[in-house]
Amino acid sequence: MPSVLPLSAALLSLLTTAPRAPAPEAVTGPSLQVAERLIGAALTEGRAYARLAELTDGIGPRLAGSEGEKAAVQWAKRSFEADGVKVWLEPVKVPRWVRGEESGRVLASERYRAHPLALMALGGSVGTPAKGLTAEVIEVRSLEEVAALGEKVKGKVVLFNHSMSVAADYGKAAALRTRGASVAAKAGAVGMLVRSLATASLRSPHTGAMRYEEGVPQIPAAAVSVEDAELLHRLLAGGPVKVELKLGCRTLPDVDSFNVVAEVPGREKPREVVLLGAHLDSWDVGTGAHDDGAGVVMVMETARLIGKLNPAPRRTVRVVLFANEENGLRGGRAYAEAHAGELGNHVAALEMDAGGYKPLGVVLRAGPGGAELVGPWLKPLEALGAGSILPGEAGGADISPLIPARVPFVGVRVDSSRYFDVHHSEADTLDKVDPKDLAQATAAVAWVSYVLAEVPGVLPRPEAPPAEAPKAPAAAPKSSAP
Repeated sequence: MPSVLPLSAALLSLLTTAPRAPAPEAVTGPSLQVAERLIGAALTEGRAYARLAELTDGIGPRLAGSEGEKAAVQWAKRSFEADGVKVWLEPVKVPRWVRGEESGRVLASERYRAHPLALMALGGSVGTPAKGLTAEVIEVRSLEEVAALGEKVKGKVVLFNHSMSVAADYGKAAALRTRGASVAAKAGAVGMLVRSLATASLRSPHTGAMRYEEGVPQIPAAAVSVEDAELLHRLLAGGPVKVELKLGCRTLPDVDSFNVVAEVPGREKPREVVLLGAHLDSWDVGTGAHDDGAGVVMVMETARLIGKLNPAPRRTVRVVLFANEENGLRGGRAYAEAHAGELGNHVAALEMDAGGYKPLGVVLRAGPGGAELVGPWLKPLEALGAGSILPGEAGGADISPLIPARVPFVGVRVDSSRYFDVHHSEADTLDKVDPKDLAQATAAVAWVSYVLAEVPGVLPRPEAPPAEAPKAPAAAPKSSAP
C-alpha cells in the first residue's frame, strides 16, 4: 500500500471557512465536520488504491461472462460486507465472447519482406476460417469513403485509418471501430482493420466493442497498433499490399451475471436515492485499472466513508457496480428495468468511468437552478482544484438508460488527457494509476455524493428527451460507447 497522503494546510484552511452547520440534529446542509471526515479520510487512509490493487492484481481481467468477472462480483460483495454496507446482487444475462488465438502479418512482396502485425480482435467479432483470411488491403479515412469506393472494396480487407491524437478525438473515431465492419461488408469487404483508438502507443493495439448490423454479412474485425497502421499506409503508397489474418474469437451463449448493489439508507428520506455507478467488468486485456477499476473503488470507498457517518445523510446513497458495460451495456439496462418504479425518486446519478486521475471540478445535467444548489457547497474541494461547476454535461453509458426518467446527472470530471494512452489495452494496469490522484478523485466523489444526499433541496430534473431513441451525453472525455 502507498504511504498515506497528508491533509494539506491549504485544505484545512478551506475547510475552516466552509459553511458551518448547527448541531447534528438541526443540520440544514453539509457541515464542516463532515467535510473533514470524508475528504480527510479519503486523502489520508489510502484505502482506494489498496482496494484497486486487490481488484487488478488479485483478480485481473473481468470480461463479461468470464471467470474473472465472477470472481470480481464475489470480491465486491465481500468487500461491501466487510465495510458494514448493505449489499445484494441483482441478476443480469450477459454475452460471452471469447478472444482465442489471434495473429496477423503483411505478406512479403517484391517490394518488401513480410511484417508481423500487432493486432487484437474487436469485442464481438467473428473469427476467421481456421487457416486464416488472406486479402489485399484498401485504406479509407471515413465510413462514407467506403461507399464512395464502390466495387474497389469487394474482396478486400478495409483499413480504417484516422488521426486521433488527443482524448477529445475518441468520439470522432469511435464509429469507425463500432460500425466499420458492417459498412465494409455492405460494400463486399471480407475483413476489417481499424487503427487503434489511442493517444499514445508503443506498438500496443487497443481493443473495444463493435457491432454487426442485422442482415449484413459478418466479417472479422480487429484493431491494429498505431505503428502498424502507419506501416500499412506507407506500404500502400507504393502499390498493393496483402495481409493474412487469423482470429480465433467466437461468441458463446449468454450466461448469468450480476449487478452488485449496495446502499447507505438515508435518515430522513430513505426513498430518495443518490445513485453512484461504475462498471465492474473490463476487457480481457490488461487488468482494467483505469477502465474502470478506479471508478469502482472510488464509489465503493464513498459508500464506506458515508456509511461511517453518524448521523447518516438525509437521502439514501446507492452504489451500483454494473455488469457488461464494455460489450453490451446489459447491466445498465437491467438496473433501469428492475427499478423502473422508483426512478422518479432517483434525485441524482453520478457515474465514474474516465480513469483514476486528478479531479478538476463538477459537471451537471439538470434543470435550471442546479448549479446554484450544488455550487456553494463545493468550496471544500477548492484545495484539490475541483471546487467549481464546469461547462459541459454529466453523463455515462451505464446511467444513460435513466435519461427517459429525467434523472439529474452529476459528474466529477477528472483530467483524462492521458486516459486513451492505455484504454482497452494490455497497458491498463495498476502501475498507471497515481495513488495521490486516485485519493483526490475519491475525496471529490465522496464529498459531492454527500452533498447531493444531504442538502435540503434536490436538483431540478432536466427536460424530457426527444421522442426518438435518446443518446447518453458523453462522460468527458469518454464517449457513451464503451
